[in-house]
Amino acid sequence: MKYILMMHSTKQGVDTYHAWSPKDAEAHLESLKTIVRDLTESGEFVATQGLAEPAEAKLVHGQKNDLPVTDGIFPESKEFLLGYWIVDVETPEHAYAIAGRISAAPGPGGLPTNMPIEVRRFASPGETQ
Repeated sequence: MKYILMMHSTKQGVDTYHAWSPKDAEAHLESLKTIVRDLTESGEFVATQGLAEPAEAKLVHGQKNDLPVTDGIFPESKEFLLGYWIVDVETPEHAYAIAGRISAAPGPGGLPTNMPIEVRRFASPGETQ
């Protein structure tokens, strides 16, 4: 079963990340790279991608005069999708365990960030929502 593991944060959270020391930021990224390497070796890795800064986000809802209707830049309390991982695993519990590893990636001083990771199963073809 394929799952998407989504990392969300607020503008304040992103600003806090930008204030991390280069050493802490590098340790965090290395931890995430190790997770991807482990998932690749086990055959469970499908894809991952970080996203551009929230300042570039726009919410599109419909059209008016053949042009998209957009909202953005969002207020600071708005949550943003920062990036995602797609994994192909046998059980939801295993997807949760991977999300736990991602959430526990080190932050400042090596302490776990405990960043919330949303875990969602991909719907099967023909499955109704």
